[in-house]
Amino acid sequence: MVAQAVACVGKGRQEMPPLNRNQQMTEEQVKAYHAKVADNIRQQGFHVTYVAADKEPSFCYSTGIYQSFGIPEIFISSLPPNLSGELVEKYVHKFSKVAAIPVDQKIDDLTDRFPVYLIDVPVEKLKEHVLSSVRLYGKTDYNYVQLIYPDTDGNFPNDAGYDYDQIIFGEFRDE
Repeated sequence: MVAQAVACVGKGRQEMPPLNRNQQMTEEQVKAYHAKVADNIRQQGFHVTYVAADKEPSFCYSTGIYQSFGIPEIFISSLPPNLSGELVEKYVHKFSKVAAIPVDQKIDDLTDRFPVYLIDVPVEKLKEHVLSSVRLYGKTDYNYVQLIYPDTDGNFPNDAGYDYDQIIFGEFRDE
């Protein structure tokens, strides 16, 4: 697996060099990565980590959204890094000032590309994937939602004919 941290910065994103999870990072690399995560949270309110995988689907997750905006962190499986980062930014922009996140409801306007659902995911199911969040929050409570999207034919996971490799960690219940 190769982890690539994507820092969301305003209208663009700065990418950090890919990190290979199979190789041991030097102490200097670990410190630089943790400093970058902390800087992005301080400057933007969150950090986005993208993990490209060889055999299993890649994934993306946020760190700092819960701390900065009081809404759940977000996890996205199997989408490319730029689209994942764009969706995280739009999620923060759309929901950071609302009283409640619309869980288990179709959302047609998060992106103009396709509708999505947000589902609750127990943090315990993600702990092996969201290491920057585990480090940030420690024993403090925090929440995650997972963004669920349709396949290229517009089918969601509960629809007949659904065909995509996104891994779903929570329980998907469409409307």
